[in-house]
Amino acid sequence: MVKATSVLQTPTFKKAVKKLKPNQKKDLDLAVKELMVNPNIGEQKKGNLAFLRVHKFKMNKQLTLLGYSFDDGTLVLELMALGSHENFYRDIKRKM
Repeated sequence: MVKATSVLQTPTFKKAVKKLKPNQKKDLDLAVKELMVNPNIGEQKKGNLAFLRVHKFKMNKQLTLLGYSFDDGTLVLELMALGSHENFYRDIKRKM
């Protein structure tokens, strides 16, 4: 098991986090800590989203997707996107 030593946030991700309520932020923080311990828990995407891994977790009892990339060499976890399943992948394709 590999641990991530640093976490980077894209501007889009930072903007999404700013809009969260404190209880939602707590759920997100737990999910990020899980990823730092084991960055491979997210599902690796295929095709033109092959750079992306997606970790699914519950935020306020609602399924939430956390998109990130993980560079094995430098142990950097880059948080890219956060949201419900609806339009999640479409929006990521648009931004990347």
